[in-house]
Amino acid sequence: MAMRNIKLVLAYDGSHFSGWQSQPTARTVQGEVEEKLAMMCQGEVALHGAGRTDAGVHALAMVANFNTTAKISCLGFKKGLNSLLSADIRILKVDEVAADFHARISAKAKTYRYFFSTAEIQLPTLRLYEALVSGVVDIKAMQDVLPLLVGKHDFSSFEAVGSRDLSYVDGRGAVRTLEAVSLKQLGDEAYCLTIRGTGFLRKMVRNIVGTLFDVGRQRISKDDFNKILQAQDRNLAGATAPACGLFLDNIEY
Repeated sequence: MAMRNIKLVLAYDGSHFSGWQSQPTARTVQGEVEEKLAMMCQGEVALHGAGRTDAGVHALAMVANFNTTAKISCLGFKKGLNSLLSADIRILKVDEVAADFHARISAKAKTYRYFFSTAEIQLPTLRLYEALVSGVVDIKAMQDVLPLLVGKHDFSSFEAVGSRDLSYVDGRGAVRTLEAVSLKQLGDEAYCLTIRGTGFLRKMVRNIVGTLFDVGRQRISKDDFNKILQAQDRNLAGATAPACGLFLDNIEY
């Protein structure tokens, strides 16, 4: 039987997952989808995701692919998976694609959105989907810093410790290109940071956001932020922003 390459677009609420990547003793998105695919395909299935979201991070359009000889139609996979999966994962689209398509390697750009609130009291219904930033926050100061991030930079200062093998000298290291960054107000005290780039380091977006919060609280200046970016030293940047506010919004191919 001919091998097929199946592409999935899926959304999930990451609140009760230990991230995307399969783990032996934890509930993960990849692990749960692979389990249901194995039931449908009557054999082990390896699912390749476009990225690895952390515990508590959400996705509106994660992309993944897998190979199978099963004759199930794309619509059959969509309906079958949605009937088997828990309510916090939904398959939005299924397509049969070329053999050389790979969800991670073929990706050209990704867009993340980070939602946060400066409200004095956060509604309980929002606590899993936006971060709460206490105290006075200067949004204009945060917006003034954003142009510094656009372009090709070494983002070591915003990289999670231990996310790469630093002894590996080939490849692009911590150099990534951000093509657009914006911060807009959604409501009286609600905001969204949108960041689009060709690639991201582990926890890079959350570390950038945490440092932007320091700017907003006037703990560091625009000049300080630029020095942190140039220093390539994670110890100088701010704390990692909460996972709940981060959404993988879109992946481009």
